[in-house]
Amino acid sequence: MISNPTPQRALRGHMPQRPTPRAATTGEHHAQLAGRLTLRDRWLARMLNEHKVFTTQQIVELCYPTMRAANHRLLDLFKWRVVDRFQPFVSSGTAPMHYVLDIAGSVALAYEDGLDPKQLGYRHEDAIGIAHSLRLAHTVGVNGFFTSLVALSREPGARGRLTAWWSELRCGRLFGDMVRPDAYGRWREDGHQIEFFLEFDFGTEDLGKLGRKLHGYEKLATATGITTPVLVWLPTNRRETTARRALADALSQLDRPALVPVATSAADVAGVASENDPAVARWLPITGPASRRPGRLRLAELAQLWPHTDPPTTAPSSTAAKAQQASTELAAPDPLPPPLPTSRFRR
Repeated sequence: MISNPTPQRALRGHMPQRPTPRAATTGEHHAQLAGRLTLRDRWLARMLNEHKVFTTQQIVELCYPTMRAANHRLLDLFKWRVVDRFQPFVSSGTAPMHYVLDIAGSVALAYEDGLDPKQLGYRHEDAIGIAHSLRLAHTVGVNGFFTSLVALSREPGARGRLTAWWSELRCGRLFGDMVRPDAYGRWREDGHQIEFFLEFDFGTEDLGKLGRKLHGYEKLATATGITTPVLVWLPTNRRETTARRALADALSQLDRPALVPVATSAADVAGVASENDPAVARWLPITGPASRRPGRLRLAELAQLWPHTDPPTTAPSSTAAKAQQASTELAAPDPLPPPLPTSRFRR
């Protein structure tokens, strides 16, 4: 006999209550946020504004000690409309939660920098619309490359440090008339520093098109007087072998191939301790005196292979120094989170 059946509504978890988009922009709501948002919260909002989307695991790599701590705080930020979230469909298993910037987070960033929120051009439809983008997996993959470097930088006694990370959109605004890399980064390790552009390949792009991009990098190096290596990340070792032939052929057709140092790596490189660690000895140069440095190199060792690309670590980045910041554009955030508060009551 069935007695006291459980109501259907009790079987469903309730959605957290959130303010409406209009309420999330009011002075009352932001007066409350002023006493709730930590430096880490504000930094994460800036990172989402710059890089568009992160998975929960990537956010843990960026700025949290554990998945549990991240989930607790992200739930608060979601309730306050600082961030929004979605879970893409996958054919098997469960996709991780993906987070984007929400309207209250965008408004807070604008006021923090003394801007009118309208000047940022934020639209919630565009932010959450990345859930349907055919480039979602590519964007998450590029971001995962850099969050791995951030995680390495945050380790106690870290050997290296990520000192710059620009998104594809920022690179497009600065260099888009010549080339549009997937990202720009700067890594410092053992007294050496390397600036690089990243080309992240998922195995779907025509390799001829990838090779033709090198002409744009040559034009950029000629115009700026700055030689910046191009790192090409590929999904498999087999794809890397094929890509290297296409890239070598493209380099041979350049007028000044020395202006475009290129190195490749694959996610499944044999003998690499961590397949998701971009800093280890996994990079195989296409140009340069490879005979003197056989085998795969660490990311920082590429700066020694191409010494003309290794700027002094005490000087500002030459590439960054040439970039002009628009008055209505937020500056690129520091790729590392702010220090945790000394109080034991951390949020």
